[in-house]
Amino acid sequence: MDKKYHIETDAIHAGQEPDPSTGAIMTPIYQTSTYVQKSPGEHKGYEYSRTGNPTRTAFESLMAALEGGKHGLAFSSGMAATDTIMRLFKPGDHTIVGNDVYGGTYRLFDKVLKQYGLEFSFVDVTDPEAIEAAIQPNTHLIWLETPTNPMLRLADIRAISVIAASKSPRIWVAVDNTFASPYLQQPLSLGADIVVHSTTKYLGGHSDVVGGAVVLNDEEAYLKLKFLQNAVGAVPGPQDAWLTMRGIKTLHLRMERHCENAMKVAQFLSDHSAIAEVYYPGLESHPQHDLAKRQMPKGYGGMISVIMAGGRDAGYQFVSRTKLFALAESLGGVESLIEHPGVMTHASTSDSTFPVPASLVRLSVGVEHIDDLLEDLQSALVGL
Repeated sequence: MDKKYHIETDAIHAGQEPDPSTGAIMTPIYQTSTYVQKSPGEHKGYEYSRTGNPTRTAFESLMAALEGGKHGLAFSSGMAATDTIMRLFKPGDHTIVGNDVYGGTYRLFDKVLKQYGLEFSFVDVTDPEAIEAAIQPNTHLIWLETPTNPMLRLADIRAISVIAASKSPRIWVAVDNTFASPYLQQPLSLGADIVVHSTTKYLGGHSDVVGGAVVLNDEEAYLKLKFLQNAVGAVPGPQDAWLTMRGIKTLHLRMERHCENAMKVAQFLSDHSAIAEVYYPGLESHPQHDLAKRQMPKGYGGMISVIMAGGRDAGYQFVSRTKLFALAESLGGVESLIEHPGVMTHASTSDSTFPVPASLVRLSVGVEHIDDLLEDLQSALVGL
């Protein structure tokens, strides 16, 4: 599509033209590993499905459109996307990372990539001045999550991107946009260079597929990542790409309900005696609420974290008592989930200088009827 459409329209149409051979309105699942060539090296754009697949191409074009970027690349998971980005750098290169990131990201950076010579500093990304102070002569990348996982802190993407762009040589800014989704936040428009997603979450939206994606504008970096995508081979199959595209068609509808429900859940929890503190950017009590209004103008997402007044044991009881909020890792599906990050998604940060609080509970608020969700939480909190 050459015309610029709103994201709601792009979610349904971008990269997904009707099949020219049959007129099928849905992108076919090209379930093939290889492609017949007319003569050696003469093919129709596809040679081998690790290198490229028409279903994956449609998905990659869709991701680029959603994030307002020129190039999209799909991967087998969010961590595969992250790892491939980091292969752009060499031993001795330095990355600034938030000190409140997903446990899998911390594990990859601290437990895997450091042993190959990459250097990392973990910094409070809510403070642009702290990020600037952490810049070294060998700093090549600033890695942001916003909102962060699991403390729901925000990084000022525009301010940090201005700092990065002022340095010589220029420092790249990568933003993990998984918690917000492209519907609520578009980091490239705020000055970031690379956007990464775990498409497993809000983009797929139905807890039935694992995947990752990268979107960027820079042609040279895209070609390098495209080479790495093929060389390393951590790519999704066509069925995974198709499932994620199907989920994306209702992204805007789901995100509106996620945001609506989460706000009401956050307000309910804020007023409950068993909860000591609620982290949700949509609350006026959130220290970065004004930034959230500017950076996420359509809503504040479906993720909430809370500190239990009764400590760790109360947290364990809370997550074990809910019925609709299923005790499980992951997030962003239509169903509500609840978890204890300290022993689940963020257990790998236990030996870091920023372990998650033992009394922290994280909720992924789904799209069920709000009255049923509030009743479930009320019942689970009795006596805590």
